[in-house]
Amino acid sequence: QRSCVACRRTDSKRELIRIVRTPQGVQIDPTGKLAGRGAYLCDARECWQKALKISALNRALKTTISIEE
Repeated sequence: QRSCVACRRTDSKRELIRIVRTPQGVQIDPTGKLAGRGAYLCDARECWQKALKISALNRALKTTISIEE
């Protein structure tokens, strides 16, 4: 079970989208197996917008995410 960093909804790992911080930058991890610090988001657009607005991804990944990323 994993939690969305924006809405805090708990779901299985496969139902949420993993975002991972790697040495190359922040990216979406479709396999769920990339090495690096990860955070999970729902598939809903509202969750992505909220996560950026409240800096939830910045805190979860312990980095600063630019709009381009």
